[in-house]
Amino acid sequence: MKLFSKTTLAAAVLGMAMSLAQAVEISGVKVDEAAKVGGKDLVLSGAGLRTKTIFKIYVLGIYLNKKETTTAGVLAAPGPKRAKIHVLRELTGEEFGGAFLAGINKNLDKEEKSKYVNQLLKFGELFETLPPLKPGDIVMADWVPGTGTVITINGKQIIDPLPDPGFFNAILRIWYGDKPAEVALKHALLGEPT
Repeated sequence: MKLFSKTTLAAAVLGMAMSLAQAVEISGVKVDEAAKVGGKDLVLSGAGLRTKTIFKIYVLGIYLNKKETTTAGVLAAPGPKRAKIHVLRELTGEEFGGAFLAGINKNLDKEEKSKYVNQLLKFGELFETLPPLKPGDIVMADWVPGTGTVITINGKQIIDPLPDPGFFNAILRIWYGDKPAEVALKHALLGEPT
């Protein structure tokens, strides 16, 4: 006896595929399930909300070639990568940049800091000159093999590409490192219970 007809089975598969393609919603922000970086299709590996005390700061989505559930897996993921930030609260460039740099510095050892000193200085100078970020702004850091780390705000590139692949992982360690910006956000990005 058949439990499902071919039509019923096809409808069920199509329904599952459509639900997978839909965006995830976090704190009113729709986070896309897929992205294209450097001509390659990526999937949403993890997403979560960054808070500080009672304030919602941003929603973050991390895109890789496949979903990863460990920090080691995220950092070792080959090919293009993306960190996409949906700003929820007004921040000066200095506030955003200061938090960004502090997150990198907390998760690098002395040798790594000296290796990336030029990139860190460029970042510091860049963020001091940025206009304030407003709710709804999108900040993206893309790792594009052969090009480097490309940073954009609302689609506009704000710094020349930074060619060292290790520097992009230093950025990812803001959220995935041993001293993450927020422990609950790290758990969310890895799909772990908080």
